[in-house]
Amino acid sequence: MALADRPKPKPALGEVLIRVAFTGICGSDIHGYTGHNGRRSVGQVMGHETSGTIEAFGPDGAPFGLEVGDAVTFNPVVLPLEDRLEFTDREQHSPRKSVIGVDPARYASFADYVVVPAVNVLRLADGMPVEHGALVEPTAVALHAVRRAGVTGRERVLVIGGGPIGQSVVLVLQALGVAEIYVSEISAGRRRLIEELGVAAIDPSAGDPVDALGRRGGPVDVVIDAVGSTRSLADALEGSVLGGTVCLVGMGEPQVRLDAFQISTGERTLVGSFTYSARDFADAAALVAGNPLTADALISRVIGPESADEAFTNLANGDEIPGKVLVSFAPVPEYAK
Repeated sequence: MALADRPKPKPALGEVLIRVAFTGICGSDIHGYTGHNGRRSVGQVMGHETSGTIEAFGPDGAPFGLEVGDAVTFNPVVLPLEDRLEFTDREQHSPRKSVIGVDPARYASFADYVVVPAVNVLRLADGMPVEHGALVEPTAVALHAVRRAGVTGRERVLVIGGGPIGQSVVLVLQALGVAEIYVSEISAGRRRLIEELGVAAIDPSAGDPVDALGRRGGPVDVVIDAVGSTRSLADALEGSVLGGTVCLVGMGEPQVRLDAFQISTGERTLVGSFTYSARDFADAAALVAGNPLTADALISRVIGPESADEAFTNLANGDEIPGKVLVSFAPVPEYAK
């Protein structure tokens, strides 16, 4: 990864120029950096978990509700105009969508400036710390997964994987009023962070996590798998009640093996979850704004662009950073120094 000079982008009709403040390092960015998932290309500018301020609009001017200087985030799932009506509330299903940070043809937001469609820009709530805006995208992933799993608030829920997505799932579940949440996570640092959020953490390396659940009330109603591996799915199926639901949101392995009997004879429902709808994204912004203390706890490190290559290398090699790492293109806030 290298720092490079690029021309300052100019917004076209219907677009907004955002001066980037913070962009989070996503697990998918790490996989792109290592070449693990093939969903990034050499030479592209990545970045999609972003907050910043509006610097300029395209020639058609400011749309209703947005002004220069507004603190904003943006939904990176971009649809062509002709698909927006057909795919309302399921924008992620549009076969012609592109994703800022994934699409190699578009400069994304590990940069000082990014141009995005005005319809994808969301103004942050008054008083919301700008750095918290970079948590909206992973929270939208978590919210969509929880909704796909049909969680209403009354269920007992296990989250497999206590990284940034699993942590965001915890934020969502707590906001929904779920009283009994467990998180299975191998990293001691992440388990400590989870416990600081008031949630029981299970160490799967210390024994069978299903046995650990058995000592805490038995199998759960819903499992959110934020890992996505043969092992994590096996734990998810075994750790859920007969007739329970498992939601796969993690993408740790492109191919996995499943015990089909756990699904058929156990009448379990296995659902997938990928990105989010525009409604999920807006609701996630409200969740983050309404839970500032949790949002603070989810940010473990803020670095400058000159340190990004080192951070990516360390994360790819398993560096145990408990929560989210943000790359700052603005002055680093005092609490993060």
